[in-house]
Parts: sequence; structure tokens; C-alpha cells
Amino acid sequence: MKKTKLVCVLFIVSAMLMLLLAGCGKDSANKESASNETNKPSAPATSQVELTISAAASLKDSMEQLSETYEKSHTDVHLVFNYGASGSLQKQIEQGAPADIFISAGNKQMQALVDQGLIEAKDSSVLLRNELVLIVPKSSSQTPATLDDLKGESTKLIAMGDPDAVPAGNYTKESLESNKLWDTLKPKMVFAKDVRQVLTYVETGNADAGFVYKSDAMISDKVKTAFVVDASAHKPIEYPIGLLKASKEQEAAQSFIKFLESAEALEVFTKFGFSTVS
Repeated sequence: MKKTKLVCVLFIVSAMLMLLLAGCGKDSANKESASNETNKPSAPATSQVELTISAAASLKDSMEQLSETYEKSHTDVHLVFNYGASGSLQKQIEQGAPADIFISAGNKQMQALVDQGLIEAKDSSVLLRNELVLIVPKSSSQTPATLDDLKGESTKLIAMGDPDAVPAGNYTKESLESNKLWDTLKPKMVFAKDVRQVLTYVETGNADAGFVYKSDAMISDKVKTAFVVDASAHKPIEYPIGLLKASKEQEAAQSFIKFLESAEALEVFTKFGFSTVS
């Protein structure tokens, strides 16, 4: 009887050991399977090229529309814009600020980068042209018709870009000097960091008049154009575009430049008040 009981106990213990070992094996297999799943190489993420474009402030509205169009058809490219006065952007690039493409509102700033070897002459060309205009608040009852009219008492403050950094300011100074008005009107001048700030000064009534590009005047419903400044009084207003030699995305940058020179893009620029190079 005792022997029978002993056999039964041994059988039960043996069965329990077998079940325990089976469970451990299954758990080990599950862990190994989970480990293998974890260690499986993930599918490579789609790489996206990022292009940085330093562009004159007057290009902001047209470029925003064009960049949206371009990114829709080039999902592998992300465009980052740095807008400002062309002279300031030039200095930033000279000091090492990252940029793949530079679009200036004046040849002087582009030429400076070419002279320093930061842009190859062959990689720079004129993209657009523009006109210099005088704007006044839309509610203004007295609208100057000529530069001479700015000498009148009704025009107390005139906004313009800083001639040392803003091409539009330099064109303005050239025009006033050509008409022998610079010394007379200089006390009335309020210097701005770029043409968009000039536009804001006139829109808000902080200036009685301001010199901006035709393209800037067209985007605001708070100002009106008094007159177009005679183009013979200043250097041609040209927008050169250049590919930075230091760009690590040469192919993508060249592709975007080619798009900006296309008929599709030039049509958008024209809508915003720019003129094309003929």
C-alpha cells in the first residue's frame, strides 16, 4: 500500500515538473520571438531635402505662393525662407549663415558675394525687375504728383529703406540726388530696416508717404500709389538669384532655381507686380 502511494506521489511530481518545463520553454520561445520582432530592422524613412533661401523682403508674398506649389509636386523637398533687407542677408551669408540660394533686390549685394567667391558668377543671373513708387495712406486727401511736391508742408515724414542696407533705400537716395532733393528732404526721412517696414509706416499713418516697390504697393489695401519714380533717375531695379557654392544640396537648389525661372513661376511674379527679364 505504501509502495502504491509512493508511486502515485512520484507520478504527480513528475507530471508537475513536465508541465513546468513546458511552460518555461514556451515563455522562452515567446520572449525570443518578441526579441526578434524588436530587433528587426525598421523600414528606412523617406529622406527630405531642406533648402534655405535668403530672399529680399519684397518677395515674401509671391514666394510663399510659389513655395506651396513647388512642395506639392516635390514632396521630397522642404523650403525654408529667410526674408530681410538684401544688405543684411548678404552680411549674414558672409558671416557663415546657412543658405543654399540668395535672391537680392539689388546687384550690388549679389556682386559682393561673387567677388568673395561665395557664389560663382556662372551660378548667378537676373530673375526679375521692379519699379520704385511713392505711396501715401489710402485716406490721404493730398497726393503728391512729383518728387518736388514732397517739399511741401503737408508732407512731414517720409519713410524709406536705410540706403546702407536696403536696395530700395539706395534707389530712393539716387533718385532724390538726381533731382537735387536729397539734402532738402533728408530731415523728413524716417529710415526703415526693409521695404515692408516702410509699407507698415505708411499703412499705420506713422509716415505721410513712403518709397517702396510697385510689388509692395500692390499687396496693401491701406495705401495708394502717388506716382512711379522715373527709372532714369536710379540704377535698374533688378533681382539677381544665385546658388551658394557652400550649398550641400546643389542639385535640389538648381532644380528650384529652374522652377523660379519657368513660365509658371514668372506668371505668379507678374501677378504680384514684378516684371520679367526680356
